[in-house]
Amino acid sequence: MEYKITDSKVLVTGGAGFIGSNLIDDLLLNGNQVVCLDNFSTGKRENLEEALENPDFKLIVGDIRDKQVCMDAVKGCAYVLHQAALGSVPRSIADPITSTEVNITGFVNMLYAAKEEKVKRFVYAASSSTYGDHPDLPKVEHKIGNSLSPYSITKFVNELYAANFSKIYGIETIGLRYFNVFGRRQDPDGAYAAVIPKFVSSLIRHESSKINGDGTYSRDFTYIENVLQANHLAAAVPTERIRTGLVHYQQEVKDAPLSSSEETLSEVVNVAYGERASLNELVVSLKENLSQYDPQIREIQFDYGPAREGDVPHSLASIQKAKSILGYDPKYSLQRGLKEACNWYWENA
Repeated sequence: MEYKITDSKVLVTGGAGFIGSNLIDDLLLNGNQVVCLDNFSTGKRENLEEALENPDFKLIVGDIRDKQVCMDAVKGCAYVLHQAALGSVPRSIADPITSTEVNITGFVNMLYAAKEEKVKRFVYAASSSTYGDHPDLPKVEHKIGNSLSPYSITKFVNELYAANFSKIYGIETIGLRYFNVFGRRQDPDGAYAAVIPKFVSSLIRHESSKINGDGTYSRDFTYIENVLQANHLAAAVPTERIRTGLVHYQQEVKDAPLSSSEETLSEVVNVAYGERASLNELVVSLKENLSQYDPQIREIQFDYGPAREGDVPHSLASIQKAKSILGYDPKYSLQRGLKEACNWYWENA
């Protein structure tokens, strides 16, 4: 059985962003009332065009650094899907203060508001950057290394706060460690654009783009549909089903700790597809997909530059825990996701 959020009032923070707006559309399709909280610092109003026409949707323009705004936004909500953050490793290196204010102070404000409102569950966007310099592949949730950027520190601190609030106040929390999410509406522009939309945009314009490093760095690229599934499951799977899954997971992975007690629930799981591809392989796949629309794209060559500060060479997720406790079953491989994403970018170029 695949659990979904239905007939509920849900707050999505950062709802005008790439992941948040996709979540909102999906929640509305499943008969929910949805509140979006966003300050439009990185989100875009055009991402909410369809939602704004729906009577079950409410937009609140505000900042998660304002505690009262958070308190007002969560009123009457059964679930919180917290996506609001300042993403990007390079951005956090350039401006660690703002990243810390938004990603930690804003997170605690929202977590506190959810606790006060007694929401059923607080689901939040964690990050694969938390693994830092830990060398093991695939990445398992209970083995992390030293943080390589202010961003990764902020996302790890989120997990600590979530676990602490769960223990002290009894609020149920699930953190989703996203691995390189991509798909429709992901912004290709700006200094901190993610690699897939950035490369796609360049190829459509017949422009060369720069690969950081020699192209052998690899990532577990995760299509947006898999992320939507994970959020639904993280919010809607019954607590006892999660506890049973944790016992099974601990039996399968002998050194895995049971972080939730019988009184509280606070877990973190990887959200990925469970396979990795190098940047060089990614470029080949993008050219193959886009050349169906424009054969000249196949001939475009990419440049190589120095590796980016704060980047880890390789990333690959174990999704065993998410499968065990949530029933997570990602349907979109990298190739299936790239086909849909390239089609969307081409139609919206």
